[in-house]
Amino acid sequence: MNRVALDLGIIQIYWYSILIFLGIAGGCLVVYKETKKYKLNEDYMVNMLFYGIIFGLLGARIYYVAFNLDYYLKYPIEIFEIWNGGLAIHGGIIAGLLWIIFYTKKYKVPTFKILDFITPGLILGQAIGRWGNFFNQEAHGAVTTIEKLHKAGIPEFIIEGMNINGLYYHPTFLYESIWNITGFIAIMIIKRYKYLKKGQITAIYMMWYSFGRFFIEGFRTDSLMLGTFRIAQLVSVIMFMAGLFIFIFCKRGKHLDNLYREQDIPEIRY
Repeated sequence: MNRVALDLGIIQIYWYSILIFLGIAGGCLVVYKETKKYKLNEDYMVNMLFYGIIFGLLGARIYYVAFNLDYYLKYPIEIFEIWNGGLAIHGGIIAGLLWIIFYTKKYKVPTFKILDFITPGLILGQAIGRWGNFFNQEAHGAVTTIEKLHKAGIPEFIIEGMNINGLYYHPTFLYESIWNITGFIAIMIIKRYKYLKKGQITAIYMMWYSFGRFFIEGFRTDSLMLGTFRIAQLVSVIMFMAGLFIFIFCKRGKHLDNLYREQDIPEIRY
């Protein structure tokens, strides 16, 4: 499979980069619509997203490199070759979350409300971005047979893309992408519930993504490891438990208090 989408001689544009960009663009579009709906200061959200994307990408790369440090100490120049893959979403989530907490506290904006705006776009972006792994032929599962892939209803072009050096692999990138798309649809439906509290959309995202990632990670052959443990599974357990706690914590108070639909974001001045 050709990983290069456009070869301009000196510059090569990779499918991985294009899919990451499309994931970011799709996620930002969802956030922008929510910003317009609740009449939030657009400059504030644009600045938050701009720097959040930068910090998120840096966090995703640093996280991946940190858990492959032995390799990158031998080949330090490859640290900057992100078009070859190597962005760990958990690192991006952690870095992006820290930035959002800082930015919302600085301007005295409800953090959970902003996170509720962002998480639907985030899970959509993850679903799209996973296809970059397909073109890089990475983030796949164990060896399987073409017969099993056909029986599972996997499209032919994906099956051929999972033919690596004559062996067929489980397309775990596809499983996660489908799980995330389903999660996005579920969250957009749940958002219609009029008694939803602030922070509960964020909590649902954390639990949904973590639940699916935990099991899908078990099929992967390229997991980041901490001793004998898959790091993504450990983080998924922590995220799921944190999401459950947040969901219950945000439910406290009277039935009509702290609702997601409340227009409670103050005017933001720079």
